Amino acid sequence: MTKKILCPTDGSDHATLGVHKAVELARLTGAELTICVVNIAHGAARGAMINHWTDAEVADLLAQSESTAKADGLANVGTVELISREAAPAIIAYADENGYDHIVMGTGDKRGVKRLVLGSVATSVASEAHCSVTVAR
Repeated sequence: MTKKILCPTDGSDHATLGVHKAVELARLTGAELTICVVNIAHGAARGAMINHWTDAEVADLLAQSESTAKADGLANVGTVELISREAAPAIIAYADENGYDHIVMGTGDKRGVKRLVLGSVATSVASEAHCSVTVAR
């Protein structure tokens, strides 16, 4: 039975679809929902570590997703920022370390060479996570 759901977002339309699906599942199961943003860290080899988004941008992304979840009828939603060099390992580790039993996320429309070159966070999470993963399209 699903008790804790983690929903990663980057604010894209695909990720927002994942938020809608996560809310639907949380409402059906009575599970706790946490929305997370992975702020990708760049640099630091010889210079300063720079995150992809500013603190204000992260706060805005989380607020927008929380607002979406509440508009869909889920009153209690948690949020968290993860800082990592790669999104998929950060999502998987956070879910494992914090007892999440389901990850719900959106995915973009990557096919062919674009998929091979860019990879997919959703594919990595789905293949490596310790728990159930729902990929919304």
